[in-house]
Amino acid sequence: MSAPEREPTDKRWCEKVTLGFHNSGGTAVRSGTVTFGTHIIGALGIDWTTVESTEELPAPIGTGARKEKTWTVCVEAWRVPLGMHIETRDATVRWK
Repeated sequence: MSAPEREPTDKRWCEKVTLGFHNSGGTAVRSGTVTFGTHIIGALGIDWTTVESTEELPAPIGTGARKEKTWTVCVEAWRVPLGMHIETRDATVRWK
């Protein structure tokens, strides 16, 4: 899995996050989930909290294949007051 690539949206509590996947195993990936860790950053750069969200993988991913997918990741708007923003820095994957 690649590192998350982030793009802003028109809402400060959402961003587009792209991940690349490469199946280097001996069998196809049939399903799985990706869990995003979205950090809420204050005006002075303080990381206040992390909110997790889970999405389905872009399966199937055949043996040796590569896939890329972009998700719009959001937190509740009330968690991101004016002057604050989000950064989806973390992603973990469960392959099946």
